Amino acid sequence: MCGIFGAFSSDGGRPIEASLLDRMAQVLAHRGPDGGGTYGARGFGFGMRRLSIIDLAGGDQPMGNEDGSIRVVFNGEIYNYRELRAELLGRGHRFATASDTEVLLHLYEDFGERCVEPLRGMFAFAIWDSANDAVLLARDRLGIKPLYYAATPRGVLFGSELKALLQSSWLSRRIDQRALVAYLQYGYVPDPYSILEGILKVPPGHTLMIRRGVAGTPRQYWQATRFLGESSLALGEPEATERLWSGLEDAVTSHLVSDVPVGAFLSGGLDSSAVVAIMARQSGQRVKTFSVGFREDRYNELPHARQIAEQYDTDHHELMVESNDIKVLDELLAGFDEPFADSSAIPTFLVSRLARQHVKVVLSGDGGDEIFAGYERYRVDRRRRFLGLLGDLGLGAPLRALSAALPVGGGKNILHNLSLPRVRRYLDSLSLFPERALSELLGSSRSVSFPLEAMAEASLDPLSRLQDLDIKTYLAGDILTKVDRMSMANSLEARVPLLDHRLVEFACSLPPDLRMRAGVGKFLLKRALRGRIPPELLTRPKQGFGVPLEVWFSGSIRGFFRDQLADGGRLAGLGIERKAIRNLHELFEQTRRRDYCDRLWALVVLDRSLQRLFGATA
Repeated sequence: MCGIFGAFSSDGGRPIEASLLDRMAQVLAHRGPDGGGTYGARGFGFGMRRLSIIDLAGGDQPMGNEDGSIRVVFNGEIYNYRELRAELLGRGHRFATASDTEVLLHLYEDFGERCVEPLRGMFAFAIWDSANDAVLLARDRLGIKPLYYAATPRGVLFGSELKALLQSSWLSRRIDQRALVAYLQYGYVPDPYSILEGILKVPPGHTLMIRRGVAGTPRQYWQATRFLGESSLALGEPEATERLWSGLEDAVTSHLVSDVPVGAFLSGGLDSSAVVAIMARQSGQRVKTFSVGFREDRYNELPHARQIAEQYDTDHHELMVESNDIKVLDELLAGFDEPFADSSAIPTFLVSRLARQHVKVVLSGDGGDEIFAGYERYRVDRRRRFLGLLGDLGLGAPLRALSAALPVGGGKNILHNLSLPRVRRYLDSLSLFPERALSELLGSSRSVSFPLEAMAEASLDPLSRLQDLDIKTYLAGDILTKVDRMSMANSLEARVPLLDHRLVEFACSLPPDLRMRAGVGKFLLKRALRGRIPPELLTRPKQGFGVPLEVWFSGSIRGFFRDQLADGGRLAGLGIERKAIRNLHELFEQTRRRDYCDRLWALVVLDRSLQRLFGATA
């Protein structure tokens, strides 16, 4: 696990300044406190910071092939590297180390840009090909590891985090208005955008070739859509259940490969419980598990996590998150660089800090809701599936007009939501600032919608369409971003075995009624876990990983929002209406509703993020 960075000048005769590479390395030191290195040649330079996990003595980077014509910097883990190494040795390749990194070099020698296809793992890497004066950037299938890049008139910059690219004078810092709108709607900046113009993310499941300092077009090598579209596994329920459990065991076991101890995040939900259950069977020693909880009962899952910890006799560690833990906000924002409004980043950061005191690697249950159809919102969409008839009957526009005429309140929002087409209705229900609220925030003269629905694949069945949309957007942009940045801010490697691509392909290929049946999400997963975890965990309502912000900001830290946002002057520079911010303050003070609280939190995060990017006067 590392942080990688580099620069490739379009003027091949101009060397990359060593001081630039040093600055890029310094700001990524948290991703790799165990060492680092750089390499430069003909207008190109790259480097890495290393967190040593596999081949502690011999895995230093940048790493070269036998003659040094190809070199690589790599962030992540390749879980099938031993099998790939054996195949490469059989084809005559020679290895100088026992690391997974070296496998990438020899795969590139044989397959070029297609070297990603045999890989099983999480990764973001850059391969320098001196013979062709080219660099290959690659990102794993689901977007577990991040990779930013910027194509400028002077060349291309790339790195694991935005802050690395910002060390260069090649960039000018301007807010990307599309990204700003997307953030306000959804609480994160979806791939391939970043909050700054000209800086993009290599999309999940893509490679990008850069030749002579000029970036090409990202090439897609994998997507979940194809497997959801097939839904072709002709399996009976018993056989499908056994195959799922076998796939889960294989995925978790493969993710245990490490030369340092491995622990697990344990929330008490189905996904992390399944991971811990398999770890306990496979690891041969007591698993170290880590959980966070809250004093507010409806947010607290510690009792459920303890059940699993006791059943599998784990070495269990707990942490209670309190309202005064809001003080870690600046540390969170330093990890994200971009505005990121998912408040569950707070407990994720704190549990990562706890885990790092005991282990270097943890396994997490993230990804299960997307691939096994676990979200409550999928059930809500199913219940509302006939509402599209309202549009067919010509009632959509009248409902929206009636909604606009009503005073602020739940009825107003519900009527507007019911009037929308199915995918827009789904996205509207997820939005921090739905379209009408966003219009009030930004003023009617602004474009106030980010067209996320355009990414929905119309040919899929309704459940698969929503899962596919979430895998493309929310999973990579929110869930995996949160886990990567908050764990790496604490120099901790977090692995997500439920997103092993073989398991994802199997889950997505299941018929929809094995993912959700009669409104029951994670149907087949629950079948597979029968007899393996406490039965009450299979039937209790999904709780989610929420933070009691509305309780905190109504009680012990009341006044936080007014203190942080003041008169809204900095945000006004982005075109955000001060009156809208004042109205939000008043609505939250009057109602203590969670949606108003989340919107104010998103504005605080945006304000503080811009201060970090542009200085206090921005």
